[in-house]
Amino acid sequence: MMKSFSFDTKPFEAMLLGPARAYAALSIDYTEKLFTAQLDAAKGYAEAGLTQARELLDVRDADGLRRYAEAQQQLAKGMAERVKGDAEKVVSLHQEFFQESQKLAQSSLSQAQQAASELASKS
Repeated sequence: MMKSFSFDTKPFEAMLLGPARAYAALSIDYTEKLFTAQLDAAKGYAEAGLTQARELLDVRDADGLRRYAEAQQQLAKGMAERVKGDAEKVVSLHQEFFQESQKLAQSSLSQAQQAASELASKS
């Protein structure tokens, strides 16, 4: 009769697999948010450019050219604000990811220490 070997996977889960899964989930969530922010920004910039191109096609005289130039100035101001807002959003996402990563690392360390302690007490 062969004696079966039993392996307790709880410490392995607590020290390695659990934290790895949590970090992967955090990374995927961050990537999705960042990708969405970039797509939204690109769509906004493309729409603004296409709108301006269409408006340029409507210029028929000097007065129309003046109005177009004035609209370009307003667009430039609006785009500067948009770029600033988009950059702030990306910075905020980076900060959130960094903070959550730190919390996850601290939690993982605490769980690993507890699992190691439990494992040592069983020995």
